[in-house]
Amino acid sequence: MKSIVIEKNILKNNNEIASKIRSALNDKGIYTINMIGSPGSGKTSVLEQIIKHINRKFNIAVIEGDLYTTKDAERIENQGINVVQLNTEGACHLDANMIEQALDCIDINNADLLVIENVGNLVCPASYDLSEDSKILVMSVTEGHDKPLKYPSMFQKAEVLILNKIDLVRYTNFDIGDFYKDVKSLNEHIHIFEISCTSGKGVQKLCDYLEGQIMSKGVNR
Repeated sequence: MKSIVIEKNILKNNNEIASKIRSALNDKGIYTINMIGSPGSGKTSVLEQIIKHINRKFNIAVIEGDLYTTKDAERIENQGINVVQLNTEGACHLDANMIEQALDCIDINNADLLVIENVGNLVCPASYDLSEDSKILVMSVTEGHDKPLKYPSMFQKAEVLILNKIDLVRYTNFDIGDFYKDVKSLNEHIHIFEISCTSGKGVQKLCDYLEGQIMSKGVNR
């Protein structure tokens, strides 16, 4: 595992860099995910479940974004995954320039799926194109059902919403009906998956969807 410390004075034109990266990834037939969510939503746990379910079928590479530590990258590396850590040193999101640096340090030549786990934040990451095919938003029921209307941009731009820790919903005041109503009012086409990384509920359905997306890029293994 390689670790990169991002300096704050390296910002370039994000969209231009993202477009260049996207072309290179498309040429290789790599399906790319930008995984976004609050701290504690369970992004890394969800990623671990995805890896366990599809790693035998597809080659996976991961870019881990975090403020300072390498703890999440170490968890992913322990599953035998090609991973690079991006430490932003306080910056609240990843940008395309950071992804370009990370790709110089990771072997994606045989990758079918590239997962970028963004810094935990429901605001800034919504504005930055990281060359992804899909923004996947991870949210846990413990965060409350009011988040869609509080952070509308994130929910409007995500193609997939993973409602995590669904096994805990009975211990909270999370209103599933209000949650779905608010989400669909912002993004009627979003795909929603209710999952539990503890019980495994819904994980296979999520992975079946992702496998279809990977295959749509022309992978046939």
